[in-house]
Amino acid sequence: MSQTLVPHFVNDIGVDRIKIGVKEFQCMGAAPPQDHPHVYLDMGDDKQIICPYCSTLYEYDDVLKETDSRPEGCVYVATTPPGAPAA
Repeated sequence: MSQTLVPHFVNDIGVDRIKIGVKEFQCMGAAPPQDHPHVYLDMGDDKQIICPYCSTLYEYDDVLKETDSRPEGCVYVATTPPGAPAA
């Protein structure tokens, strides 16, 4: 699996809200293998949105970069599984 241009977020720590620096993203619920179907969410003109699967509230914070979240550690970065051939 490779990282895509659309940021992915997870809520492994089980908080009720996550502040992020993007308005278009995918929610995974939790890191694999406990993830739910990856849902593409778009806030549009709003500043918050709720994931329909895990009910995490995402709030847009224009101070954050697309690679940041509050609390920290909610940005999912896909890595190559061990033993997979190099791309």
